[in-house]
Amino acid sequence: MNIGIAGAGLAGRLCALLLSQQGHQVQVFDKASHPTDPVAAGFTAAGMLSHVAELESGDEHIYNLGVRSLELWKHIVPQLDAPVSLHYKGSLMVAHRGDEGAAQRLISLLERKAPVDQKPIKLTTEQLKAEEPSISGPAHAWALQNEGHIHTREAMYALYASCKNTLWHWQTPVQKLKANKIITDRETFTFDWVFDTRGVGARELKFANTHTLSCQNVRGVRGEILWLQAPALALQRPIRLLHPRYRVYLVPRQPDILFVGASEIESEDRSPISVRTTVELLTAAHSVLPELAEARIIHTETNLRPALIDNFPRIETAPGISRINGLFRHGWLIAPATVEQALKEVLGAEYTVI
Repeated sequence: MNIGIAGAGLAGRLCALLLSQQGHQVQVFDKASHPTDPVAAGFTAAGMLSHVAELESGDEHIYNLGVRSLELWKHIVPQLDAPVSLHYKGSLMVAHRGDEGAAQRLISLLERKAPVDQKPIKLTTEQLKAEEPSISGPAHAWALQNEGHIHTREAMYALYASCKNTLWHWQTPVQKLKANKIITDRETFTFDWVFDTRGVGARELKFANTHTLSCQNVRGVRGEILWLQAPALALQRPIRLLHPRYRVYLVPRQPDILFVGASEIESEDRSPISVRTTVELLTAAHSVLPELAEARIIHTETNLRPALIDNFPRIETAPGISRINGLFRHGWLIAPATVEQALKEVLGAEYTVI
């Protein structure tokens, strides 16, 4: 088939990769100026593959998508034409003395929701030190043994670079979208099928017939992150600090970068990171990793996560068009399985990535 994709974010690139691997001819349209222009929300993400931890705000459906995506990432990444760091070393949740109540409420929730072999494992102070010697300060810790993390920027580039039979239209915003057609300000393109994966940007589209899908409930949720350079820090796995007011996660990116995030603000403001977020995130990070006192702030970033009214993903399909949206904070965790489901609806229930 000849297929058009509106949006070159994470879902769009996964669609292009999987469809091109099936021999389909693919064209992708995006307003970004080049493949590594960090317009898409997928660039501004830690890449935590945390199917258990996300049970805090997700449900069984999110969990199952996460479990399936873990399998798919292990299959997809080795096939890519550029290197991508993918680790399955688990993750840690930590809390300071005095924050036991808030931490235990979350741990109890995960214990109720998670399968027996996925439940958080309580660690002693000595066990925590053995797992991550750089951690100093938290009095409580739990291990989630089967989680992982992926280097998002490496993956975004590698997905693009690995697509065969694919034509990329950069600096080409989609003006209108309808079944079998993508319309830009210069040309109308006709396809056998169209996928809309534009996240928050899908709200800008004008729909040309009654068979297209409503996205009026799509909203952007602001996220703010920092990159720290800490050459002396040896961190092997993601860490979540459980705090009564916010969640802070620290994710290592080799060789010496630490990704610190992230705020979750009901705002569509794309302006630079706020002083409040900077102070809160850095204070929290330093309270867990004292070695960060001499780290350097080398990058800050903000972006909008696409969310629907219930904060859950949605796939909608009508003749000639499919829409994938609402990945919200779960993007890297659930995107491969979500895209696989969307392709099943078009290519047939027997389609599977692996």
